[in-house]
Amino acid sequence: MIPFNKPYSTGLELTYISDALSTGKISGNGKYTKKCQDFFETKYGFKKTLLTTSCTDALEMAALLIGIEPGDEVIMPSYTFVSTANAFALRGAKIVFADSRPDHPGIFEESIELLITKNTKAIVPVHYAGVACDMDVIMDIANRHNLYVIEDAAQAIDSFYIGKDGIKRALGSIGHLSCFSFHETKNIISGEGGMLVINHEPFLRRAEIIWEKGTDRAAFFRGEVDKYGWVDIGSSFLPSEIIAAFLFAQLENLEKIQKRRLYLWEMYYQNLEEYSLLTKIRLPKIPNFATNNAHMFYLVCKNVDQRTKIIEALKNEGILAVFHYVSLHSSKYFGTKHDGRKLMNTDNYSDCLLRLPMYYELSDLEVLKITEIIKKVK
Repeated sequence: MIPFNKPYSTGLELTYISDALSTGKISGNGKYTKKCQDFFETKYGFKKTLLTTSCTDALEMAALLIGIEPGDEVIMPSYTFVSTANAFALRGAKIVFADSRPDHPGIFEESIELLITKNTKAIVPVHYAGVACDMDVIMDIANRHNLYVIEDAAQAIDSFYIGKDGIKRALGSIGHLSCFSFHETKNIISGEGGMLVINHEPFLRRAEIIWEKGTDRAAFFRGEVDKYGWVDIGSSFLPSEIIAAFLFAQLENLEKIQKRRLYLWEMYYQNLEEYSLLTKIRLPKIPNFATNNAHMFYLVCKNVDQRTKIIEALKNEGILAVFHYVSLHSSKYFGTKHDGRKLMNTDNYSDCLLRLPMYYELSDLEVLKITEIIKKVK
């Protein structure tokens, strides 16, 4: 049996969890929370980071920070996880779905400006598979129309955008806000968990208040105020120190984990490159402005039937390969709310994209077995 995903343990998780227990503080915003946040701020140049219980929570914090209200419009790709939309729909926003790129499931940047109205408040690009959207284009549009940009970087840890100026910037460091996931299916995990990145100076203080249930509790513990109280809206977004301790063990092994995943990704690509040309199956494309963090390896099949045949061929050998999102614009909940535009690329990815097993402990022989089975399907 080869599963689609297998969570990886570095061996230090239990050691750090035990250490967190010994501190007598496991409720959050303690020793390991600070270690994780310092790691990200130092390594990637994020202005401020706040660990959250999930990427969903980070997105909901972002919606609160930019002041989403009923009637506001938020532009995002339809080919994404429901949390991307839910965070803003919960605040009453109208979600305006954009199509995907023809060559990649990320948002089709050229379509964004046509969707902007006087009610548009934000653009939410999703860095699908850890591959950057064209952030120069998106930030230019946002700046000209006075819009916020919130990067959904759930899959994008340790991935970068190469700007027109030649400067390489970490994904998550470019928009006003960004959101990461440490769900067990991601490169770096804590079971459940996420992070909000604040790059926009005016949001720094309020983000911490929202994070701390609408109180200035964090400032109190730093000795900046003599008591704390309810000063804004907020919720319980902090993860426990147990989650943070687990995550820190992963972060210490980031380079090792990434090296292995990139090796496996390249092995998939090399083994399937010739086959893809013969069968018209598309392999992942990395645009020249993006880097690859090997979050996933996927195929884009010619049609649903071809994808089904590959899934069945793998399943018969005990290998689990899975498709991904159903287009949100055509979902049971949103279908009647959509404005009727055809999002052809999005629907094509929903019908034809197939994700192959990808995890640290996947062996070379297992990748070889997977690719050999796929190559027998015509």
